Amino acid sequence: MTEHCWIETPLGTMYLAIADGALREAGFVETWARPVREPESESPDSGLSTEAQRVRDGVAAYFEGDVEAIDEIDIDPQGTEFQVAVWQAIREVPAGRTVSYQDIARAVGKPAAYRAVGTATGRNPVGIAVPCHRIVRSDGGLGGYGGGLHRKEWFLEHERKHLQMSKNGHD
Repeated sequence: MTEHCWIETPLGTMYLAIADGALREAGFVETWARPVREPESESPDSGLSTEAQRVRDGVAAYFEGDVEAIDEIDIDPQGTEFQVAVWQAIREVPAGRTVSYQDIARAVGKPAAYRAVGTATGRNPVGIAVPCHRIVRSDGGLGGYGGGLHRKEWFLEHERKHLQMSKNGHD
């Protein structure tokens, strides 16, 4: 059974689809590729299972400053073998760091496939838990981002800020 919930974030309303305790889809309602209903009640996630609530809480914790909370979220994105390999490699990029599409292509054993990595990154259905905002062009430019470059910039700054605060003991 797939459970659905919404989270209000500093970047807009985020939609989550959770199946068997794993995040299957996540995205901002306004940029979602297919129509997503807004919540009909004040607490649209009140009937979530314990497992789905854990996923929702992990996403919420990320936005509240625990930028490593998304690493603990189980995911179940649906994709090709190559896409899943790319998404797993992206999950291994630590918060606050960036790597290039070329680096991910090397990590999945296909060093010439950096364009295919870009395509797989663009099709990432669980953008918050597969932090594709950490993937940049080899020249350091931001590249694209399905949720808009303003969100990619925000995510990177959010992670840098909270990791620096954590390092300095200001949690």
